[in-house]
Amino acid sequence: MNVARIACLAAVLLASIPVRAESLRCNGSIASEGESRLSVLYKCGQPLLRDAYCAPVFYSSTFQPVPEPFASTYVPCLPVEEWLYERGPGNLVATVRFRAGVVQSITYGEPNSRWSR
Repeated sequence: MNVARIACLAAVLLASIPVRAESLRCNGSIASEGESRLSVLYKCGQPLLRDAYCAPVFYSSTFQPVPEPFASTYVPCLPVEEWLYERGPGNLVATVRFRAGVVQSITYGEPNSRWSR
């Protein structure tokens, strides 16, 4: 009985986590990790939303970000773009993340908090 409760709890927790994917099917083509922005735009068309930001840079071998003003003056930032694709009724939204102009990841599910601003 205890095993059934743990399995049920695990299923509920896994269902609430966005799914990580390696490819996105759109318009009869497949866009996948490692492709350029131009390739994704050609295959999937214009995204519903776009966001671009400068990801923080961290000290080597630590989880501490380089503080301002050093971060912007001495350490270059990492440009990141996120494109949101609405895939129609019954399908999860897809978020395509680009780093340095190349697809780093494609995730399905609830968009992260950056889109809710």
